[in-house]
Amino acid sequence: MIGPLLEVRNLAVHIGGLVAIADMSFQVPEGRIVSLIGPNGAGKTTAFNVISGYMRPTKGRVLFDGADITGLPPERIATRGLVRSFQRTSVFAGCTVLENALIALHGRGRAGLLGALLRAPAQRREEARLLAEAHSMLDFVGLAARADTPAEVLAYGEQRRLGIVLAAIVSPRLLLLDEPAAGLNPSETQAAMELIQKLRDRRMTVLLVEHDMAMVMQISDSICVLNQGRIIAEGSPAEIRQHPEVISAYLGSGHWEGADAQA
Repeated sequence: MIGPLLEVRNLAVHIGGLVAIADMSFQVPEGRIVSLIGPNGAGKTTAFNVISGYMRPTKGRVLFDGADITGLPPERIATRGLVRSFQRTSVFAGCTVLENALIALHGRGRAGLLGALLRAPAQRREEARLLAEAHSMLDFVGLAARADTPAEVLAYGEQRRLGIVLAAIVSPRLLLLDEPAAGLNPSETQAAMELIQKLRDRRMTVLLVEHDMAMVMQISDSICVLNQGRIIAEGSPAEIRQHPEVISAYLGSGHWEGADAQA
């Protein structure tokens, strides 16, 4: 039996006297879109920080493709194929859209410093390859026409889309997206959903933190609900919508109205 791509086991994070995560366990199967939801302060972003190496847990383990990555630094985790985005738009404002994509691809280069200084044939071939990859991804996400545009003048929705590109351009096996629809209008949210689904279709597994319940219900293969640092429910969108503990602890009686209308 093939195991999950990501497995979080009995994770706890204590910050001073604060319990950010009490005891959290969940799995992310390969090739799925899994959403981690919960009220503000439930521990979602803390969980992302631990999984991606930006924080060390007090206890527990994080397994990626069967290997223990607990406590590894972010760059080592990224090289294994686990990459994350952040809540805030994380683009290089003074660079063009294409330059942003090339910066995100820099880790794929292999020619080394000497080759770059000498402009060796291998270096030139590598630059051409990375440039082609950058153009291909921008075309894939609908930003090709904006390649020479400074990122700082993009519309907010385009900046958010570019932020997803910067995380996804290295083709990670697992992409962690932290509130990709934050601040987006309905048409921009729809575009973000379509982009995430297209990335999943390119064999990227996605773990998503998002507060837009209509988006979560529409895009997720499965949902994990976090409350007070613990997973209180897991299941399909239909199962989570009807789960009594989720309704009591988090959603409330009228919370699904917008989600039901668009599901």
